[in-house]
Amino acid sequence: MQIPKGKKIYFASDNHLGAPTKALSLPREKKFVAWLDMVKEDAAAIFLLGDMFDFWMEYKRVIPKGFTRTLGKLAEISDSGIPIYYFVGNHDLWMDGYFEEELNIPVYHKPKEFTFNNKTFFIGHGDGLGPEDKGYKRMKKVFTNPVAKWLFQRLLHPDFALRLGQYMSVKNKMISGDDDAKFLGDDKEWLVQYCKRKLETKHRDYFVFGHRHLPLNINLGNNSKYVNLGDWIQYFTYGVFDGENMELKDY
Repeated sequence: MQIPKGKKIYFASDNHLGAPTKALSLPREKKFVAWLDMVKEDAAAIFLLGDMFDFWMEYKRVIPKGFTRTLGKLAEISDSGIPIYYFVGNHDLWMDGYFEEELNIPVYHKPKEFTFNNKTFFIGHGDGLGPEDKGYKRMKKVFTNPVAKWLFQRLLHPDFALRLGQYMSVKNKMISGDDDAKFLGDDKEWLVQYCKRKLETKHRDYFVFGHRHLPLNINLGNNSKYVNLGDWIQYFTYGVFDGENMELKDY
């Protein structure tokens, strides 16, 4: 993609809308919608890197109640011709066609490479990458198993299933936005290690992830950087690429 003059590419991640309650989440949702209104003025594209909802599951004819402001704004922006790309996170693994069919937003379940103005970006949510986190990797295999998903949806009424899923998601410390999320150092940050291993086989200018709930901009050497977008719980940070440079900004 060649970015038109005066246009930018925007990135955001980890809103966890709906957590810890609908009422407490609403001000954050309104703030995010205001951000979308701002960036649509000069956006060449918008990338949402997962966990926009604290829990999301799609049935054939049922989706979670709420989030009307966000979904409506995404539809408006998509209809205006600005492309939006969505990468599922660990809290919204069970996306299954709704965004593509209703919002014309492609959904990716794995990291993907893009090129903007001859700069190569490797983009994804960031969960389950790197040499560790083996417990989560095993759990993710269960959650994404088609049989397990079918049983969960067929044996439980949607009202109960969505309530249970929301309860379990809120219990996850990664949505707390508190001091649990601390930079561990390059040698212990799994995503840093993952990026360095990927660079052994191919150069990328930027690795852009979410998941860690920390705004990070780390030089990997050889003109390559790892950018973590932070979150919309505590930091309200986002990434912006102007065609030449990638920055983290506060909203």
